[in-house]
Amino acid sequence: MKMRVAVLLAVIAMFCAADAQTCALDDLMSSLTKSVASAVLQKVTLSCIDASARGSLVDCPAGYKPTACSCGNACGSWDIRNDQTCHCQCANQDWTAARCCKIALK
Repeated sequence: MKMRVAVLLAVIAMFCAADAQTCALDDLMSSLTKSVASAVLQKVTLSCIDASARGSLVDCPAGYKPTACSCGNACGSWDIRNDQTCHCQCANQDWTAARCCKIALK
């Protein structure tokens, strides 16, 4: 795939060098990037679930990553530890919740 892209870019560059007035390399690269991004986005899906636990920590299930956290007792201070755990930073938390998401192929 990388080799095909490199060859394509080399061919485009040769045509642009031969006729610089009609070559819009920026427009072509923009279109190519949008096309590749669109093809990738058609093949993936975002799947999200909620996780909750008593106390100040909650882990996301295997394969999922926390994207947001929520804390009990009106605590708005939280962080994500080890790319897997929501941690509420206020003392004496009664519950912690996490929004856990993963990107998967369709």
